[in-house]
Amino acid sequence: MIALPPPKPEILARRAEIVAALSAIVPGDGVISDPTRLKPYETDGLAAYRQMPLAVVLPRTTEQVAAILRYCNENGVRIVPRGAGTSLSGGALPLADAVVIGLMRMNRILEIDLDDRLAVVEAGVTNIGITNAVSGDGFFYAPDPSSQLACMIGGNVMMNSGGAHCLKYGVTANNLLGLKFVTIEGEIVTIGGAHLDAAGYDWLGLITGSEGQLGLVTEVTVRILRGPEGARAMLAAFNGTEIAGAAVDAIIGSGIIPVALEFMDKPCIHACEAFAHAGYPLDAEAMLIIEVEGSTAEQDDLLNRIKAICERFNPISLKVAESPEQSLAIWKGRKGAFGAVGRISPDYLCMDGTIPTSELPFVLKRIGELSTQYGLGVANVFHAGDGNLHPLIMFDANDADSFHRAEHFGADILRLCVEVGGCLTGEHGVGVEKRDLMTVQFTARELDQQRAIKTAFDPQWLLNPAKVFPLQGDLLPPLAAE
Repeated sequence: MIALPPPKPEILARRAEIVAALSAIVPGDGVISDPTRLKPYETDGLAAYRQMPLAVVLPRTTEQVAAILRYCNENGVRIVPRGAGTSLSGGALPLADAVVIGLMRMNRILEIDLDDRLAVVEAGVTNIGITNAVSGDGFFYAPDPSSQLACMIGGNVMMNSGGAHCLKYGVTANNLLGLKFVTIEGEIVTIGGAHLDAAGYDWLGLITGSEGQLGLVTEVTVRILRGPEGARAMLAAFNGTEIAGAAVDAIIGSGIIPVALEFMDKPCIHACEAFAHAGYPLDAEAMLIIEVEGSTAEQDDLLNRIKAICERFNPISLKVAESPEQSLAIWKGRKGAFGAVGRISPDYLCMDGTIPTSELPFVLKRIGELSTQYGLGVANVFHAGDGNLHPLIMFDANDADSFHRAEHFGADILRLCVEVGGCLTGEHGVGVEKRDLMTVQFTARELDQQRAIKTAFDPQWLLNPAKVFPLQGDLLPPLAAE
């Protein structure tokens, strides 16, 4: 089980005072303190872990966020930022003495500039909301996590989210131009803007993926792209997961960069087909969804080259979409994969590690062996093109032993990712889930360097506590305590 630091008694004793102060900053219905209404905030997408917060505050402006942070900093109150709560790493898990700052009411699109190909939006705008706002003019926002209907751009920035199309277009960091950022002292800072690059240190790069450790993002300037002339998807089904992994490596090794290259194994294929009726081959052990884009001639050329590569691995079927409707049907199952697996297992842990694509066959084989070792099923669905794995470990949260085995199974998968030259996370972040595995990826000296940066931004370690860094005492690291 993941440990959380004990609450500070002096903060719990001042709960009524803190709620009153926050209510003065965000009047009306801007503060939630009733236990029943706090219940939805006790967990995020990593629902195996739960903790009721001290209170929830729902600001509507950057100025209100600044005032909240200033008050909490001056009074030693811990803070947990939250968007839509779709984090799968426990990134928005509260503490009993922490105030959750929910940014979902900051949901305005402030500017769309088609000439400069950018949009300025508040942190609570959904990922798909950006594309919907510009699609009528032929543009789109490239990162597309599976939770894009719900997840918010502020959370995408904090976790550096990706999605199926990140193989060609990159993750969130590759599609940002600027941020409005609020420090723990309540200072409002603008970083970057409408231009392609900012002078000086790469503050944008530092904050993106920082998981709420350094401050809160309230506005985001994103790059929007002109939509492609057309796109088509294809399915390639194989007799084994290792064979499919080798096909992925061969496609990437050929120099072809599809817009998306997704992997699903047999348990996931069956779950998704029962859920979406997308026409997936149920006799396959593994399946690839490959999408290309461009003119009709470009699509034909790329698909023919990819088919030729796949044929070297004796596929049991190859199916190319002949219309946009067929492509949508192919994607329907993949986009609903997490929900589909939820129909066949009471609970699952969605892991998130990244490996070199050349290691896919070996890693998939080892995941199968670990599944047998721990006696737990696993469904593999992931962004194969960039090696971002999402094994779904199936367990029963009402069975303590099953949950315990699932935790250890997941930790072994993440250790395996690091061992083969990859890393602990691709797009879900560290959160509480991978916090205690950070020593697998980083040396003590490297972690101290990262803690020093955290301390420079947040001297009292009030921002999103108990996340990312292994606990030392009551959160404070040696650098801050000395």
